[in-house]
Amino acid sequence: MTARKAFLVLLVVFVGFWMFTDPDGLAAAATAGADQTWSLAQQLFTAIIDFVGALS
Repeated sequence: MTARKAFLVLLVVFVGFWMFTDPDGLAAAATAGADQTWSLAQQLFTAIIDFVGALS
């Protein structure tokens, strides 16, 4: 088994364990991660628009 497969198996087991022991905590972490990802995407798109606007 390669290290990548082992890591994926451990990740799935960890998330599964977390889902059954603390589903509210997993949901809160997922929500926070999605919110942070969306915020970073907005910052990136704003920076790209500003950059392209400055080229004109």
